[in-house]
Amino acid sequence: MLEIITQNKHLLVYLAWGSLILFAVSLAVIPWLIVRLPADYFHFKKRHTLASQSENPIIVKIITTIKNMLGLILVILGFLMLVLPGQGILTILIGFILMNFPGKYKLERKIVSSKKVLNSLNWVRLKAKKPPFNI
Repeated sequence: MLEIITQNKHLLVYLAWGSLILFAVSLAVIPWLIVRLPADYFHFKKRHTLASQSENPIIVKIITTIKNMLGLILVILGFLMLVLPGQGILTILIGFILMNFPGKYKLERKIVSSKKVLNSLNWVRLKAKKPPFNI
């Protein structure tokens, strides 16, 4: 075991730096995103979508693709943060919020309805002087 560690010392250094950077970024970005969500984001049984027919469909598809990729990256990073330093559950939640897939809103509501997650989200909103989420 010690041999593997000494042979891959540079890999451990990269993982440590990556973990620290991920932690710092999550501390800055996740609260900012939580504060920007409206207080009634999780309130309704079904998500109300705004169909914008006036926009160029190619641009809408490009933006949707970018949002889904960013969301997927956040979900993956969130799972990593479950074992590394960082806000894993909140990062996974923000990743799901950005992505589009069937059953997404139901999954978001299930995660947020957990008392610990809801208390964490509302604590961040309280610090920013925003109203708590209505579920």
